[in-house]
Amino acid sequence: MTSEVDETPGMTEALGYEQARDELIEVVRRLEAGGTTLEESLALWERGEELAKVCRRWLDGARARLDAALAEETAGEADAE
Repeated sequence: MTSEVDETPGMTEALGYEQARDELIEVVRRLEAGGTTLEESLALWERGEELAKVCRRWLDGARARLDAALAEETAGEADAE
């Protein structure tokens, strides 16, 4: 089995968005291709779930930063009037 499935959860937390997304794409590709045992498929699925959570956290963080920047901009415009 590859290291993609064997990585520990702590290492998953350190992944950047692009790294997690790319690995998730590979996990999905492998699952769709088939040819793995039930055990391997379950391990890939679990890894995919972890990677999806990492991606979601990055996207949620980016959304929060955008919302804060827009709120700051709106507040600045209101103060200028």
